[in-house]
Amino acid sequence: MDVTDLVVRMDRVGVRRGRTHLLRAVDWRVELDERWVVLGPNGAGKTTLLRLAGAELHPTSGSIHLLGERLGRSDVFELRPRIGFCSAALANRVPGEEKVRDLVVSAGYAVLGRWREQYDQLDTGRADELLDTLGIAHLADRPFTTLSEGERKRTLIARALMTDPEMLLLDEPAAGLDLGGREDLVGHLAALAADPDAPALVLVTHHVEEIPPGFTHALLLREGSVVAQGLLEDVVTAENLSATFGQHLELDHSGDRFFARRRG
Repeated sequence: MDVTDLVVRMDRVGVRRGRTHLLRAVDWRVELDERWVVLGPNGAGKTTLLRLAGAELHPTSGSIHLLGERLGRSDVFELRPRIGFCSAALANRVPGEEKVRDLVVSAGYAVLGRWREQYDQLDTGRADELLDTLGIAHLADRPFTTLSEGERKRTLIARALMTDPEMLLLDEPAAGLDLGGREDLVGHLAALAADPDAPALVLVTHHVEEIPPGFTHALLLREGSVVAQGLLEDVVTAENLSATFGQHLELDHSGDRFFARRRG
């Protein structure tokens, strides 16, 4: 398949820091209509993989094409606005009294903290539409710091979607949420996955319980190497999860959801 037909193409990609290999010889292909989940334990290389896909990091070895552009031979400042990125690190940088609507709309300028930028009605209308889609339109004028953890996560997803990206990367969006917050977020991500106009999705998590219905593919990582990848039903198995997490695990299904536990 031609690189222009792919959202992500990684060929034998490695990332090394000193003598430590964060990723080893990763091959990966993501198409526009696919919804991927990346699973693995702490230190498996998941966030490193996502930063590569977000054009925030360059590989030590191998080659990467993102949205048809070769990383290292393209202007990343033109490439990054085409990619939505949602992470906890971004939440920690939000100015204290920033209002929810301003946080979302300012993504158009790739800045945090609205200052003197002027936004037209089209921009604010899109921000409000995204907040409504994610069930938080009523919070538009609230300071970000007053939101619950779940509301903050949905606000950051709305911000990541503001520029109408071709790919949306979600780095552990359910981390720190209670059960209700997690299930609420999973429901909204399932609705996003079902939208044919939504961008390609890549979700990083530790937990199979956080895989939203409608996700199509999975990649499992352990110690920087790919354990398995492909269609979700083929990859997310008890055998593959046991190899990925280094424990004997049992896997159950309930409807479109997965549940894992240690065996014995």
